[in-house]
Amino acid sequence: MPPAFDTPNDMNDRLQLLDLLARDSFRLGEFKLSSGGASDYYIDCRTTTLTALGGLLTARVFLRELQQLPELPQAVGGLTLGADPIVVGVAIESARGPRPIQGFLVRKAEKTHGAGRRIEGNVRPGTRVAIVDDVCTTAASTIQAIEAAWEAELDVIAVRCLVEREEAGGRNNLNQLWRAHRGQPCPFQAIFGAQEVRAAHKELLRGGNSVAEASE
Repeated sequence: MPPAFDTPNDMNDRLQLLDLLARDSFRLGEFKLSSGGASDYYIDCRTTTLTALGGLLTARVFLRELQQLPELPQAVGGLTLGADPIVVGVAIESARGPRPIQGFLVRKAEKTHGAGRRIEGNVRPGTRVAIVDDVCTTAASTIQAIEAAWEAELDVIAVRCLVEREEAGGRNNLNQLWRAHRGQPCPFQAIFGAQEVRAAHKELLRGGNSVAEASE
């Protein structure tokens, strides 16, 4: 289920972001995934989230989603590299309001020098955090970030991703992890499903209107 948006500007941000993902991040073809599987499509969200407009829209949409939670996270973080532009964008955008959200990044492995930290950022045990990612396939990278956050005694209250590959079982893997450790389903939502991005991509290939234009 896509997140709820209360104002026309909120919805327009979401539709513009969908258009960018469909145009710049989605490809049809034969691809081998990092999970080892094969797919007839590929999504590289970084070609959207690392652009000026794409990064801004991503930050706005994620921040709005986090503001809908019963408790606002004190920090947002995820596994480098896919989460990096989302984390930084949300932190910067949140600074425009009265309740800024700090950012933190999770390394794939602990540093072997310096303080030897795996988590970089100003978070402490008990900090309320949301874990974010760009694409959720099997959710392996998201799970790594969650487990690192738990190990650091952070309070993970939400898990969000930009695009969920619904067919790949990531949501189920997250739910299994959460049930094993918390006795309930994972508080996970995706901003977009891959099939929604695919449909918008195909419409652009046919020469049709963008999603944002069609909604006007």
